[in-house]
Amino acid sequence: MRRGATSNNDGAIVNAPAGAVFLSYASEDAPAAQRIAGALKAAGIEVWFDQSELRGGDAWDRHIRERIRDCRLFVAVISQHTEARDEGYFRREWKLAVDRTHDMAEKKAFLVPVAVDGTSERGTSVPEKFRELQWTRLPGGETPPGFVERIQRLLAPEGAPASVKQASVSPRASAAQTADTAARPSGRPTAAIWLVGGALAVALVAFAGRELWRANHTATATPGTAPSANTQQEKSVAVLPFTDLSEKHDQEYFSDGLAEELIDTLAKVPNLRVPARTSSFSFKGKAATVGEIGRALGVSHVLEGSVRKSGERLRITAQLVRTDSGFHLWSQTYDRDARDIFAVQDDIARAVSEQLQSTLLGKRAPPPPQSTSPEAYTLYLQARHLAGNDTLRDVDQAVILYRQALQLDPNYAPAWAALAHCYGRKVAQGFGSASENHAELIAAAQRAIQLNPALADGYVELAAGNIQHDRNWQTAAAALAQARSLDPNNVAMLAISGHMAAAAGRSDQAVEYFQRAKQGDPLNLLTRKYLGRALQYARRPQQAMTELRQAIALDPQFPGLHYELGRALLLVGDRSGALAAFTAEPQEQSGWRSLGLPLGYRAAGDTKRAQAALAALVAQDGVDFQIAEAYAFFGDKDHAFEYLDKALGSDPGVVWSRNDWLFNSISSDPRFAAYLERLGMPSVD
Repeated sequence: MRRGATSNNDGAIVNAPAGAVFLSYASEDAPAAQRIAGALKAAGIEVWFDQSELRGGDAWDRHIRERIRDCRLFVAVISQHTEARDEGYFRREWKLAVDRTHDMAEKKAFLVPVAVDGTSERGTSVPEKFRELQWTRLPGGETPPGFVERIQRLLAPEGAPASVKQASVSPRASAAQTADTAARPSGRPTAAIWLVGGALAVALVAFAGRELWRANHTATATPGTAPSANTQQEKSVAVLPFTDLSEKHDQEYFSDGLAEELIDTLAKVPNLRVPARTSSFSFKGKAATVGEIGRALGVSHVLEGSVRKSGERLRITAQLVRTDSGFHLWSQTYDRDARDIFAVQDDIARAVSEQLQSTLLGKRAPPPPQSTSPEAYTLYLQARHLAGNDTLRDVDQAVILYRQALQLDPNYAPAWAALAHCYGRKVAQGFGSASENHAELIAAAQRAIQLNPALADGYVELAAGNIQHDRNWQTAAAALAQARSLDPNNVAMLAISGHMAAAAGRSDQAVEYFQRAKQGDPLNLLTRKYLGRALQYARRPQQAMTELRQAIALDPQFPGLHYELGRALLLVGDRSGALAAFTAEPQEQSGWRSLGLPLGYRAAGDTKRAQAALAALVAQDGVDFQIAEAYAFFGDKDHAFEYLDKALGSDPGVVWSRNDWLFNSISSDPRFAAYLERLGMPSVD
């Protein structure tokens, strides 16, 4: 019998109690399974977990089949180990579990895929049914209370909402309970969970909205976390991505763009909280109730809808729903010519605004008119869709599409602002010539402002360009002040303000700005990464680690998260943990792993590897500031100042110079004070 089945001292298999949860895992993933088991057991869920080697046979196989047939939930653990194995008993378990779903109602929750590492959902060797589900990510088996809560709800007689077909559970990285390997009966009326060895390692990219809410409310509380269900703001609405119901399913860029425009319009309504695109769009394609979305984003209302195009006709539906009761406050269907898309957008925005006025706001804020051609607007939407992927290829393609849109309509200010943003991302990530991309950024931002002085985005991009390249603090501060006056809740404006505060050495103020940006867009991992960094610079490493681990649990592949975690671990003296974090940073174009390895090897006392990693870093372009940090950490002051001087020319990283603890070895050197003097002091309100 293989690992994981429960037996008595005679080797006989013990029958699972009714309503058991079957946990299927590969033997290589036993440690992760132990952590999951321990957390569940600590919450009062009976866990039978036996790692002894048991003999196989027909009797054992029959009992396993019976348990899969009788269990309430099937928890499948997906990992690189299951992916590497073309054969294994866990694959038989998967098939048996999937076969059982054929006799179940579509809405019944039964399969619960759980990923214990960074295995991607795409291209994995799993049953097709698994691909239809929301995968939960529990790195290394780290099991937060949100996961336990989810299992408890699903096991309750009148359990969690049936509309959540396959339990999506919190992926936060929190300290997991150590599993007790002894099978222990319990007199409490709780469900038992079976951990059957050789089983599935689930690679779930977490259902970010619900997961993040639970992460924020079961970990150590910090200012600026997302609101809980009990503190949802009444005057709030989340605009979900509209569903493309077209026959060819080729209108996603338009349906996404429609939702984005509604977000932009409603965000300008005074006293109305509207989560930004990153957070609202995290629910795209996920099976979640409006109540769960409301708890995840801290909103009292949800606006959702669909787009269907047939020939040259558009049918757009929209509805406004309360998240606490599911009650539909308003709904409408629009049948229009495809060439009349702006009128459709205006109609929807006006109707929603009026409904919110009557129920929430007390006054009306009409949406601004659109002013470009349908052809240019289509290109604009396609470019925004690509730019959101934040890869070099997609950003370059977005630039091409924005340029095409501007050829059709040179006066469309939003396209100029969005084009500026693309060039800003190229500067920040070292894509191409920094000076050329910076010049394009500034020109595009200024053109957007010239065309529409009331558009906050143009000022935000102008501020970003002046900060990240030539450190023109006064121009950046003035641009931010103007953006703030136009749109005080603009998430990008708040994030750039955080960078300004950090550059001034006001770390606590930087934390506040990034926390406010996180409130407006709680699932934006770039914002969360910078919040983690700001907390680290404010000498609050424990909070930084909590923030970064939560972000990593949402997407372990997001660049820079492991790097920032490694720095926070160095700050608290956890050298081995820091090296592990740096090593876990995924390999990608921006090279975050190469920035951390010299620090990690040096801290671990591996001098040979540290020097080799530093030499590899020095050979790279566009990382002069990080090279200076590494030399300072190594105690090589002269080389540290040499690269700080180089970094002043073009490296955006210099804005983080003040309060950078990696410069502790050179902070008292007169040359560092002179360097800061050359860097300048931004004006921050």
